[in-house]
Amino acid sequence: MSSSPAVERGILFVVSAPSGTGKTTVVDRLVERTPRLRRSRSYTSRPIRAGEVDGVDYNFVSRSAFEAMVREDAFLEWADVFGHLYGTARQDTDTALASGADLVLVIDVQGARQVRERVAEAAAIFVLPPSYATLEARLRGRNRDPAAAIERRLATARAEILAIDEYDYVVVNDELERCVDELQAIMIAERARRPRRRAAIETIVATFDAERRK
Repeated sequence: MSSSPAVERGILFVVSAPSGTGKTTVVDRLVERTPRLRRSRSYTSRPIRAGEVDGVDYNFVSRSAFEAMVREDAFLEWADVFGHLYGTARQDTDTALASGADLVLVIDVQGARQVRERVAEAAAIFVLPPSYATLEARLRGRNRDPAAAIERRLATARAEILAIDEYDYVVVNDELERCVDELQAIMIAERARRPRRRAAIETIVATFDAERRK
């Protein structure tokens, strides 16, 4: 009896963007449209917000529980973002990729750096707003944060933009569906990279070698 073919390992995608760029909406739409793609669910110490569901939007844990996971080296990456802790569990990521699913992490610049250090083959994508003025208008238009918090987010955005050269791809979220189209095209192209298809290439090339030996 022949053994079942090995499951092709999934690809890890990292998506970063300044707060207010709309990265969560873009990625949620992308996951809806893309077979095999799943969004990673982060752990966070911040309080749950109205409309959020524990275990769906985030894994909400206490700060002490999060810090215990840090000491246990349970995170692939983690960061302090505006006073709250966010992190991606290493085991959750490995399990998803081993199952053959592609996984997208929506994380900030400092988290992306940690991932690239540990997973060199991860594909990193930066999502830009159309302009600084557009980003500021989006943040102020949400009516969710006090003025001081908005100014802090804008200052962070100005610093994050300087890291754009660390990313493999850049897309602009000026129109939702077009932005999602570009992200989906990037993911299709990543699957076709020669190193990712080495096993399939070797199998096919072997058939040509066998023909030459006849």
